[in-house]
Amino acid sequence: MTLPPFANEPVLELRRAPARQGLLDALAELDTTLPLRSPAWIGDDRDDGEALTSTDPSDPSRVVALAPCGGADAAGAAVTSAQQGFRAWSATGAAERAAVLLRAAEGMRRRRPALAALCVREAGKPWAEADADVCEAIDFLEFYARGALALERGRPLFQVTGERNTLSYGPRGVVAVIAPWNFPVAIPTGMVAAALATGNTVVLKPAEQAPGCGFALTAVLREAGVPPDALALVQGQGEAGAALVADPRVATIAFTGSGAVGLEILRSAAQLAPGQTQLKRCVIEMGGKNCIIVDGDADLDDAVPAIVRSAFDYAGQKCSAASRILVHEAIADALIERLAGAVEVLQVGAPGAFGSDVGPVIEREAARRVRRYTAQAAAAGRVVASRDELPAAGWYCPPTVVADVAPGTPVLSEEVFGPLLTVERVGSVDEACDRVDALPFALTGGLFSRNPDTVAHVARRSPVGNLYVNRKITAAMVGRQPFGGNRLSGTGTKAGGPDYLMSFVEPRVVTENTVRHGLVV
Repeated sequence: MTLPPFANEPVLELRRAPARQGLLDALAELDTTLPLRSPAWIGDDRDDGEALTSTDPSDPSRVVALAPCGGADAAGAAVTSAQQGFRAWSATGAAERAAVLLRAAEGMRRRRPALAALCVREAGKPWAEADADVCEAIDFLEFYARGALALERGRPLFQVTGERNTLSYGPRGVVAVIAPWNFPVAIPTGMVAAALATGNTVVLKPAEQAPGCGFALTAVLREAGVPPDALALVQGQGEAGAALVADPRVATIAFTGSGAVGLEILRSAAQLAPGQTQLKRCVIEMGGKNCIIVDGDADLDDAVPAIVRSAFDYAGQKCSAASRILVHEAIADALIERLAGAVEVLQVGAPGAFGSDVGPVIEREAARRVRRYTAQAAAAGRVVASRDELPAAGWYCPPTVVADVAPGTPVLSEEVFGPLLTVERVGSVDEACDRVDALPFALTGGLFSRNPDTVAHVARRSPVGNLYVNRKITAAMVGRQPFGGNRLSGTGTKAGGPDYLMSFVEPRVVTENTVRHGLVV
């Protein structure tokens, strides 16, 4: 099988009226079907329970999806199904697996407006973010399909006369995918696609806030030809996820989410359970405390809009979002003034309305957490901007900028995951690098500078997994910016990169003596 070179799925041009109208039509059609039934799906069996509900963050009275709330029994049944399907799916050639993923990509293209609308309703994503979420999911399917073909070819080894050595990569077994709510289509699709591309079978547990998206992407993959026993869907909360992690039959765990849960997964996976015959591998992506360094020679015309987008797009609910600005004291006052002006005019509103810059956060507890951190920052610093005109309903938090927060305040080192940005003055780029280096997180970072020597210096010093220079620090693209963090931000795997599939396979070497001794009688 030969495929054309990979190319990113282009996002919609939302300044065009037909593109906007297509999305609004999809949202109107979706609203006529709510609440969606989003069953668990294990083999050919569906569980249409209603114990779990997802609601619209911009209008919590609107129920988006109903799903069962499975626990350990559901997780165990799903692993049993995936284990039974492993022999057949792992024996499927890479070309056939790739073809299935490519059909799934086509299925997502056909459903693109509907999937984006579902992201708007269930995860509160503004249109541009929702469309990009679906595009990224398509990218993962296309990219890993090509990766599967490349991986099957293996890698060359040194050969000598009379001996043949081959290196190949085989699937590990059942992969448990535990997905987040903030990229409810892209991230689970990426983790599931990587596992399936390499011949593993999968149990997917989507976030309890987004069961509708989890069911939708499972349906696309099943329709594309993924066998029922190669992909199981478990709906539920933490109990189901913990059961999957602890199950001795699970070989690999792919997780994206909070640091607390990620660390607990690593601890649990390290415990050998009775009957376990394989060391568990963990692909873990957690949070960040992402800083942007603004040097004294930075172009503020570039820096200000990029910082605002990095901090406040999707209400700051991206693990890559900017939360700290470290600005050279020579231009600090100018930057703060311009940031304040830019934030004061942000439109806070429903994600389904074009023109909204900042939508709601995902749920009530998230709103409380963000407000708690905002109050802490305000008490320890100086509020320079706060967009306090908020819709009456929904989990909205005011986009806020706080300057000169006292050193040591927890908000400077803990992940907020909301529309709160702090600004600190530094005497030099090296002082800024020292503050970045003191953090336990190392996911993304940014630098604004006109000096190539400064860029090279910060690139050498920065521990982050993704450093962006003179641009926003979010929106990594599959194949162009392999994404993943270091330190307590993750295990260092790079989603959307050339090495990501290696996390889902095990290497196998075969050495054959090709010198024949004697003749067969």
